[in-house]
Amino acid sequence: MIGQRESVSGAHFAFTDRWGGVSAAPYEELNLGGAVGDAPEAVRGNRELAAKTLGLDADRVVWMNQVHGAEVAVVDEPWGVGNPVPEVDAIVTARRGLALAVLTADCVPVLLADPVAGVAAAAHAGRPGMVKGVVPAAVRAMIGLGADPDRIVARTGPAVCGRCYEVPEAMRAEVAAVEPAAHAETGWGTPAVDVSAGVHAQLDRLGVCDRAQSPVCTLESDDHFSYRRDRATGRLAGYVWLD
Repeated sequence: MIGQRESVSGAHFAFTDRWGGVSAAPYEELNLGGAVGDAPEAVRGNRELAAKTLGLDADRVVWMNQVHGAEVAVVDEPWGVGNPVPEVDAIVTARRGLALAVLTADCVPVLLADPVAGVAAAAHAGRPGMVKGVVPAAVRAMIGLGADPDRIVARTGPAVCGRCYEVPEAMRAEVAAVEPAAHAETGWGTPAVDVSAGVHAQLDRLGVCDRAQSPVCTLESDDHFSYRRDRATGRLAGYVWLD
């Protein structure tokens, strides 16, 4: 259920895998995405299961309506029942104990925290969002709340790797013009994009040095959801919160 978990100075980071939930095929088992066609009651059940495993209150987890953009929302409470979830790809909080969540199935989940300032962020960095600068936007929002890049801890979760993310040559050139570190080649010698490498290069330029990247490629791993591999599939989640 929880494929990776780490705590650093009171900052907590976790990434799920696809197992241990209640969703039926093709979303089996731990689908945490509510907009992929899965039964709503299954998604609610899975979110409760994941939260319980992490020692969180499922009602105190903030989710996003992700649209592959670079908009950031600063939050101090969950959106509330019946309220629309805004179209953003990063959320930032200065509220300790409030968990932030990001959904992915090949895109890069980015979790950030400054344990000293008590500021955390979660960002959804697909190829479009990485190019638009969603991660730098999230870091700037954190700085606005008192975070210091020297203290920010960054963790990126399972995502499609540069050896597998094949794209047309023109697309690779377009991405590399914005972020050269994302220029990649597949294992079979065709143009590719490495979104994780691009994200880490952006973080490095921002002065975020405490970084770690998951070794898991979602397309290669049967333990993780992959949209590029399966199309109809569930969504993984990354969670970040501060004591």
